[in-house]
Amino acid sequence: MDQELRLAVLIDADNAPRSALREIMAEVARYGAATVKRIYGDWTTPNMNSWKPLLLEHAITPFQQYSYTTGKNATDSAMIIDAMDVLYSGNCDGFVLVSSDSDFTRLATRLREAGMKVYGMGEKKTPKPFIVACDKFVYIESLIAAEKAGNASPASSGKAKKKAGNTSPAPEPEAQSMGIKELIAQSVEDLADEDGYAYLGDLGNLLMKKQPDFDPRNYGFSKLSKFISSLEGFETDERHNANHQGTQVYVRNKK
Repeated sequence: MDQELRLAVLIDADNAPRSALREIMAEVARYGAATVKRIYGDWTTPNMNSWKPLLLEHAITPFQQYSYTTGKNATDSAMIIDAMDVLYSGNCDGFVLVSSDSDFTRLATRLREAGMKVYGMGEKKTPKPFIVACDKFVYIESLIAAEKAGNASPASSGKAKKKAGNTSPAPEPEAQSMGIKELIAQSVEDLADEDGYAYLGDLGNLLMKKQPDFDPRNYGFSKLSKFISSLEGFETDERHNANHQGTQVYVRNKK
């Protein structure tokens, strides 16, 4: 069994939605153990008060950073300096940077250069340079949508299906411009064996490397296998795993 990653979770309170903190921390738990949990902002300002009960609930330590100059984001500088201190302490294997600010692009790059795994979490307004600087980037809106879908009652879910006729949202313009089907098809080809099949787990890893913000939840699907099954041009094959219980899914481009 692989050792669980020790993660430092650093949150930019000026550029992270407090209403999604529970979903953010649940997502962090998928990647490893949050051994460092810190949030940065000017806690003397009244608009920060609503953060406090949430921080207590998740045992996140607030770090005070005064806004010395109007129009300058001192929080970013404090978070970057602290990240480097955590890096040099040698007590973490990776970082989770929660912000929609492109100012953390160089920080993500520097942490990866040091051998750290870097996960980014931000809203869909996050600039592309920060997204691609991370190993994986997760849109907070997708986390919220997935949580709401998971909590929907069967009755309300059925009504929504009947009304909408399709439970999966249409791909966004950005997704269409990226040519997601072409990206998947090419990645399958990159990994294909002599029969044209690629293991789904390897496919997911390659897609994330090529496009760090790739996530089936962005398209309304909880799993990659379900997303690919919804697309034309692919066929899947479930094979019994001789070494472990269960099956493994393989994908190939339809000929």
